[in-house]
Amino acid sequence: MSPEAAPRTREFLDEADRWSAHNYKPLPVVLEKGDGVWVWDVEGRKYLDMLAAYSALNQGHRHPAILDAAREQMEKITLTSRAFQNDQMGPFLRELCQASGFEKALPMNTGAEAVETAIKMVRKWGYQVKGVAPDQAEIIVCTGNFSGRTTTIISFSSEGQYKEGFGPFTPGFREVPYGDVDAFEAAVNENTVGFLVEPIQGEGGVVVPPDGYLKKTREICSREQVAFMADEIQTGLGRTGRLFCCDWEDVRPDVLIVGKALGGGVYPVSAAIADSEYMDVFRPGDHGSTFGGNPLGAAVGRASLKVILDEELPRKSDELGSWFMDELRAVDSPHVDHVRGKGLMIGVVIKKSSGPARPFCEALMDRGILAKETHHQVIRFAPPLTIGKETLEEALSEIAPVLRGDGVALD
Repeated sequence: MSPEAAPRTREFLDEADRWSAHNYKPLPVVLEKGDGVWVWDVEGRKYLDMLAAYSALNQGHRHPAILDAAREQMEKITLTSRAFQNDQMGPFLRELCQASGFEKALPMNTGAEAVETAIKMVRKWGYQVKGVAPDQAEIIVCTGNFSGRTTTIISFSSEGQYKEGFGPFTPGFREVPYGDVDAFEAAVNENTVGFLVEPIQGEGGVVVPPDGYLKKTREICSREQVAFMADEIQTGLGRTGRLFCCDWEDVRPDVLIVGKALGGGVYPVSAAIADSEYMDVFRPGDHGSTFGGNPLGAAVGRASLKVILDEELPRKSDELGSWFMDELRAVDSPHVDHVRGKGLMIGVVIKKSSGPARPFCEALMDRGILAKETHHQVIRFAPPLTIGKETLEEALSEIAPVLRGDGVALD
């Protein structure tokens, strides 16, 4: 795309700029259609989606089975609220629990809501079961974390911009360096009720912890009666080459938090999942959501999960991701520091001497590939898990020149 956007694109960009809060800085492309791994803009130009809506589109755009489930449910009933039962929520939670290996699940809508649910649950568990003194519960979090944008969640963020101007903040969180087992162990005390951790930090820059980190912190949590809370909103449901990223180290969390791909890119669906020991602290009136567990969301969630399992998307992610990372590492580029990730959750780290990652993403857009920078220096490649090897091979022929600097507006 030329520096001067085409007229129709410019019209949409200007309209959004005029009427929207400026809380995002998207690439200057306006999409109107999606199918599988492909999207089209309002000018009719075709792009390969290499972001998959931050892992919300693991099944690809408009997967037929998910759309069919949504259409069928929309012809019946879409919302009941939790004041009444519906015929989709129970089967959805059963299938989700059976797939993840837990006893109960609490359905919500967005990932941030599921994280808030987990925080409330673990705090109350800490008071009722562990015996922590009232209002003294602490949850340990990691530097570089990202679990959403609510006031409580940004209260434990280490990113200054996420907090600036939004205080006062929610207390009860203790921050330790990500990947540092000793620092985590030293932070545990009699008031520690939970450890909230991303198995790979997505928004933090696709940061992969050292081998054994999850297993060792899991062991400490078990020993000290601390709830291991795995935020698998981005990493879960096949993204990293396993159904859940914790599976790489055979770690079973006490609380599993899922979202994004659970809605198949069609409808927001999330859940906090745990055994009865944790879930049973909730009584009627303690927590809720008008839309959580609604029949449309539950039907979509069932179909979304079925596609992931039936099409073996975790296996495909593992096989293609390993190959794709090797190919990216083989690109002879003076601008790339290193490549990291698991499965099809991949970060290409641009050297600071070459400037930020955004110009590289803009150059990729000009070549028909949509990726997005994260944490300033990282190009995130996370396509739908339905992508084929031939498509990735074609993409590499465009990605490699950009990584070498072709068409990149370097500082």
